[in-house]
Amino acid sequence: MNKILGIIIIILSLFGGFAMMQKIDAKKTVGKIYLAGGCFWGVEAYFSKLPGVIHTEVGYANGKTQNPTYEEVSTGDTNFAETVYVEYNPKEISLLDILSNYFEVVDLTTLNRQALDSGTQYRSGIYYTNDHDKEVIENAIKEEQKNHKEPIVTEVKQLENFYVAEEYHQKYLDKHPGGYCNINLSKVRNIKKPSE
Repeated sequence: MNKILGIIIIILSLFGGFAMMQKIDAKKTVGKIYLAGGCFWGVEAYFSKLPGVIHTEVGYANGKTQNPTYEEVSTGDTNFAETVYVEYNPKEISLLDILSNYFEVVDLTTLNRQALDSGTQYRSGIYYTNDHDKEVIENAIKEEQKNHKEPIVTEVKQLENFYVAEEYHQKYLDKHPGGYCNINLSKVRNIKKPSE
């Protein structure tokens, strides 16, 4: 009887391990990238419209204080960049597709300025959370440099910290369609499913 009980426990633990592996694999199917490109209202509105983007959230990245407010970030003294967290399904849109769209709507060659917005909080930046993405981003930047006479000054760094912005900033342009936007939202392109 103890042998049968032992076998049942082993089988159940194997199934449990299999289920856990499936959950881990499911997590791998979600891509995450953090994009800074001026006022985060427009960046968020643009990327939320791309097919394959699951979730976007605006916030403040790579600064030197904890739990900053919009007013603190606006001073330029915290070194935070207004940033959009982009979560995406790599089976529907690749990181290269996301970067291609980013390159199309963000001024990559002007330091600490996007359209009418100036200051370190409006710098362009791509913040990654894993080394594989770093390599993809750096290669994409090198390729994109061929399209510009001026050097690309967009910073590429590992994400150090990210604080979600106040609720009134989330989906701001959905709530205020006539609100300020430094990005031409009509530039959203149809993204084809990446080749497998």
